[in-house]
Amino acid sequence: MSTTIAPLAPELWADFEDLFGKQGACYGCWCTHFRMAPALRRESNRERNKDHIKARIEAGPPPGVLAFEDGQAVGWMQIGPRADVPEWNNQGRGSAPVDPADATDPAVWAISCFFIRTRARGRGVSHRLVEGGIDFARRNGARLVEACPIDLSRDSRSIGLFVGSSRVFEKAGFERLVERKAGRPLMRLVL
Repeated sequence: MSTTIAPLAPELWADFEDLFGKQGACYGCWCTHFRMAPALRRESNRERNKDHIKARIEAGPPPGVLAFEDGQAVGWMQIGPRADVPEWNNQGRGSAPVDPADATDPAVWAISCFFIRTRARGRGVSHRLVEGGIDFARRNGARLVEACPIDLSRDSRSIGLFVGSSRVFEKAGFERLVERKAGRPLMRLVL
């Protein structure tokens, strides 16, 4: 099956909304977890999260990429400058930058989240999203792309895989920088 990758521009909102479904993927997160401070997340709900990400998509630039098969969105990967996902930079996280200046450097990008349609899981969509995301980052001036995936997962349907699998990143050429939390390496690709 042929997979195409496209940056999530406002005209693709309906495809993104269809992919995430009525629940908003991952219990109504709408891929806002690393965008909002914990206090704001606690007072938010599914609809506010949806409004938040829709406004972000409309404001541009694209906050990630979608994977399409036969005209339907089957996967999403959030990728962009680290500054766009401020909670990903917190010093208490495994994803915290090695150099604190990277948190605000527009050329240091982060792959923070994935969501794959249930029926498309286990078919390599994450690999294609990472490949397309690397191209997207390169075209938009990134010099580094980082991720903080999970080493082990029982299966391709695991909710913990929203951060991606380290095997996917290793195959794409990412190298391990540091492992602050067991099984959650911070990985980097130099472009």
